[in-house]
Amino acid sequence: MEWSEDLVTRLRALWAEGLTTAEIGRRLGISKNAVVGKAHRLDLQGRPSPIRRDGTQSGPRRAATPRRVHGPTLPPLAPVAPITTHPVAAHEPAIESPVAEADDDQTVQDKTPAPVRRVTMAPALVSRAAATPRVAACCWPIGEPGTASFRFCDDAAMTGKPYCAAHAEIAYVRVRDRRSDAA
Repeated sequence: MEWSEDLVTRLRALWAEGLTTAEIGRRLGISKNAVVGKAHRLDLQGRPSPIRRDGTQSGPRRAATPRRVHGPTLPPLAPVAPITTHPVAAHEPAIESPVAEADDDQTVQDKTPAPVRRVTMAPALVSRAAATPRVAACCWPIGEPGTASFRFCDDAAMTGKPYCAAHAEIAYVRVRDRRSDAA
């Protein structure tokens, strides 16, 4: 579209009256976006946005939306057992590390292996669930994620499915034939 001098003059006058861009567009027979674009190019004085609030309005304020809970949503893992090292006793056979080939300027005596140490793991706390053979557990979420009460079902899952029989019945719904509904 072309902006004539008469159209620009009418736009400036309607803008000064404080009409909305939609109303100016209706009166001039053009789109609201055309009014906004031309007002911007003419560098007309901006008006407060109807969306942004300056706090001067005395209307009731809407309640703030609750924030998402930050942090882990699952309980912490069991503590890892510390690793301790003990020197090899004289009666236990030591596994020697291979000695590298001697260089021309060094002798084999300079490359003696470090004493071998035996590494043991401290006993970790084992729950009854961990002591039994692990069967696939139901992954159906129960509770609100991010809260302390959130957990998964943990019943035995069906073979080839992530859910137990009760939750698989909810999750997997057969699609009905539309032709039977039409009759």
